[in-house]
Amino acid sequence: MGKLLLIVNPVAGKTAGKKHLLEVIDILNKGGWQVEVHVTQSQLDAMETAAARGGEVDLLVCSGGDGTLSETISGMMRLAEPPLLGYIPAGSTNDFAASLGIPSNAAAAAGNLITGAPYRIDVGQFCGRRNFVYVAGFGAFTEVSYMTPQEKKNLLGHQAYMIEGVKSLANIKSYHMKVEADDFEMEEDFIFGMVTNTTSVGGFKGLVARNVALDDGLFEVLLIRTPTTAMELTNILSSMITKEEYNEYVHRFLTSKLRVVCSEPVDWVLDGEFGGAEREAEIENLTKRIEIIAGNVKIS
Repeated sequence: MGKLLLIVNPVAGKTAGKKHLLEVIDILNKGGWQVEVHVTQSQLDAMETAAARGGEVDLLVCSGGDGTLSETISGMMRLAEPPLLGYIPAGSTNDFAASLGIPSNAAAAAGNLITGAPYRIDVGQFCGRRNFVYVAGFGAFTEVSYMTPQEKKNLLGHQAYMIEGVKSLANIKSYHMKVEADDFEMEEDFIFGMVTNTTSVGGFKGLVARNVALDDGLFEVLLIRTPTTAMELTNILSSMITKEEYNEYVHRFLTSKLRVVCSEPVDWVLDGEFGGAEREAEIENLTKRIEIIAGNVKIS
């Protein structure tokens, strides 16, 4: 039997990961795995456990939301030879699981660990010291993900983000930034920006580009310039919902690295968690760095 370490976040999502723990363990045991369970005790526990114990097992599995997955991968990035990764999503949105075709049902996700296929994914590096899996963002609405109480996320799911997002409309802040990418640079005032490697953010597919590849060494970048009137803001939001190909305030492009410089500290969010306040942020794509068991889906 192969050795498997299951890291469980007991407070993530509408139904805590521990609720289906016995069923998940039974499925994995019957699939030929010798399972050891670690229940996280605090923030960053998943990261520290993955870094300390990941080298001892053949398969490292995390159960929780996208934040738990992000922590686990960040810990694995410290290892010279990280093990194969499995994911049992138990969060409020589970964006990255959807991108990989991993079932949202715990039992089905556990079964997928037996029948699914390994797939190498890109990992983001932020300011040379932190990693993210699917999104790094700043500006309008980004604080919603880490400021929304966990209890409200568990109760309302997507609606929690929408409710808190509407509240933040009145407090939109503009940042004057210089942005440098692979092929160009620009200097503008922006209210929002995100660097992604996913098919959806916050459960919404319209925010990201079509035909996203999770292993191409490129990020999808979205930047929104500061509107000068309420009507312009409305037009921006409308173009995002209807997926218009062109809007003069919305910039989309692909890049393997990004440098963003601002005259004041800017709060960044990494995979739904606070990533720090930075005047200068450098983001790099680390291509095909982690191997994860994907679901039954055609991945670009």
